[in-house]
Amino acid sequence: MGMGVDSRERIAKRAAREITHGMTVNLGIGIPTLVADYLPDEMNVMFHAENGILGTGPSPKKGEEDGNLCNAGGFPITIVPGGSYFDSAVAFGIIRRGLVDVTILGALEVSEKGDLANWIVPGKKVPGMGGAIELAQKSKRVIVLMSHTNKNGSPKILKTCSLPLTAPTCVDLIITEMAVFEVSREGLLLIEVMKPYTVEDVKTATGADFSISEDVKLI
Repeated sequence: MGMGVDSRERIAKRAAREITHGMTVNLGIGIPTLVADYLPDEMNVMFHAENGILGTGPSPKKGEEDGNLCNAGGFPITIVPGGSYFDSAVAFGIIRRGLVDVTILGALEVSEKGDLANWIVPGKKVPGMGGAIELAQKSKRVIVLMSHTNKNGSPKILKTCSLPLTAPTCVDLIITEMAVFEVSREGLLLIEVMKPYTVEDVKTATGADFSISEDVKLI
């Protein structure tokens, strides 16, 4: 089931709260690309892109795109003061050395153990996995932003992923238009519910068991 612009921006705005001053952050395509738009101007964060950029800025205003500047997904970007360019080998070296503090990715499915499936639906054409496998395994923290259910209304948070995995037990936090879950070895912990949804709504739309935080917040 598709989401409206308001829901996408609300998810991105919530994800921006997970970023702190001085971090190196990689944003996946889709909703994650919106996260940069919700950081305070005074916050010093370096956004990394696999195509060889450290220091991407907010999305350019319509009509002000630079045809020579794009992220790994091919979407127009801006560069902040101090940003730098290099080749993809260096970009992937940064990832594989574990120098990315947070990666924020989209997902097709996430399991209750934090398994991530986000690169292919068998039988459908895809351009490739890109940097997701390295980012999911080597980033210090992995945050998933996605719709709570798929276009058919089926849960995307499951006991076990049915789609091919990008990486196992890698996801730390899941943010959807309905809820926010922490992921640990003990399983899923519901920490926030997005208005106007309720805990019961979240239970109905989730295909896995989860615990509920004693101070679960309605946001």
